[in-house]
Amino acid sequence: MLRKKPALATDVQEALGLLENNAFHPYLRTHKLTGNLQGSLACSAGYDLRIVFSFLKHNGKEAILLETIGTHEEVY
Repeated sequence: MLRKKPALATDVQEALGLLENNAFHPYLRTHKLTGNLQGSLACSAGYDLRIVFSFLKHNGKEAILLETIGTHEEVY
């Protein structure tokens, strides 16, 4: 998706930086998902971009697993 719209890379980069530091930063509007995506969370990376992710443990530390990035329509 970013290959088709490279201007969106800045929005994604900003969102990932916030996600790394505080997954529940108000700008991200992080929320739990239901249905087929239950157990995952999503956050906003700009007007119509979403990042779907989940928390897991890696080497004894909490980590974030990025599942997908795309428009609202592509992700859901």
